[in-house]
Amino acid sequence: MLETTEFALLRRIAAEQAERRAPSLIAAVVRGQDLLWSGARGNVDGSAPTADTQYRIGSITKTFIAVLVMRLRDEGLLDLNDLLDKHVSGTSFGHLTVAQLLAHTAGLTSESPGEWWERAPGVDWPALVESMSREPARHRAGERFHYSNVGYGALGQLIAELRGMSWTSALAEEVLAPLGMTRTTAMPAAPHAPGLAVHPYADVLMPEPTPDAGAMAPAGQLWSTLADLARWVRFIGGDTAGVLAPETVAEMRFPAAVEDGMAWTSGYGLGLQTFRSEGRQYAGHGGSMPGFLASVVVDPTTTTGAVAMTNTTAGVGVSALTFDLIKLVDEYEPALPVEWVPQPSVPSAMLALTGEWFWGPIPFVLRLLGDGWLDLRPPSGTGRGSRFRPVREDVWEGLEGYYAGETLRVHRHADGSPHHMDLATFVFTRTPYDPTAPIPGSLDLGTWPTEG
Repeated sequence: MLETTEFALLRRIAAEQAERRAPSLIAAVVRGQDLLWSGARGNVDGSAPTADTQYRIGSITKTFIAVLVMRLRDEGLLDLNDLLDKHVSGTSFGHLTVAQLLAHTAGLTSESPGEWWERAPGVDWPALVESMSREPARHRAGERFHYSNVGYGALGQLIAELRGMSWTSALAEEVLAPLGMTRTTAMPAAPHAPGLAVHPYADVLMPEPTPDAGAMAPAGQLWSTLADLARWVRFIGGDTAGVLAPETVAEMRFPAAVEDGMAWTSGYGLGLQTFRSEGRQYAGHGGSMPGFLASVVVDPTTTTGAVAMTNTTAGVGVSALTFDLIKLVDEYEPALPVEWVPQPSVPSAMLALTGEWFWGPIPFVLRLLGDGWLDLRPPSGTGRGSRFRPVREDVWEGLEGYYAGETLRVHRHADGSPHHMDLATFVFTRTPYDPTAPIPGSLDLGTWPTEG
């Protein structure tokens, strides 16, 4: 990167580490498949932390759990609308759906009953289930967003039940190994940073405990490195290496619930936090455990993302830091548009679909995208529009907005030329209200006035 860009990034993390009194702080910026920049301040055991130094990543663990659940869904082993009871029996909250647990809309208590679980040795699954039997729901299922660490403990058990192995084994085999994330582990492996607390009114440190969280481990157990989390940022942005389909990760990024009401600057999808800032939408997750703070964020549109980790319990704004790093890079060195390359040819039956169509009197324009995809939207750019991916011959599925999940069908003349399109029962024709098309409601009331 340009020296001015690198200095601006270093200045930002240096100010964060000094002003917020972080024992150590490490950060990186990613774009596409490239690690553009990394920097560190402070020290771990007398030396500057490196891209191979482990930090505990807290609730970023939940994103890995969610990926394992979505793999089970894509394999047909569960449905997101399944009740937990279908796969994990014997709980007092088996009536909740998998999707509600993923999106924190199940209404469960935020923390497990008993001791402060983040600082105490964890109990096993039967003990957690027994303790939850005395806990009433905090909210009606589906009513609102309410963050629940317990819900992810349940999802970890669901993974174990359906895979016949621990969630950590499934994670290592199905996700970490294919992505080359060899330094992401359930317990710390040297070199790693110690968990520390900074006194609020004096520049002194106190060690924090880092116990095994037991049945609550799926909510925040993992340790990772800058290099591994940089790869995870790429994954969240869509570079999935076959671990999940990019479309599934996009589904995870889509907000299922809003965290901050009318402001809608932050929300939650299926295991991923979503954010809106200055006209851009981001995805990722924050993490905190005693002694550690971490954040991963990416703008899927530009693929610019950032990672930040520190070994202090509180005080460092790692989430704001990651956003600032992304914005600095995009301001100083914006990504170039992907170079346009013409296609050598397109099927004649597809080319015949292009151009102007009408929904009643309203004009739409259909364009061909790569790999048989379509784009249909009003020429003004406002109103209902979507991309459509091919399902089978002359059938496509909508991906965005009003038409997400809806079916587009092309009906042809005997000679193969397109006659009309049906989109979720709406009939699109080549001319406004084509009288030869099967438009509901009949056109017998009249025709367009003409002369001659």
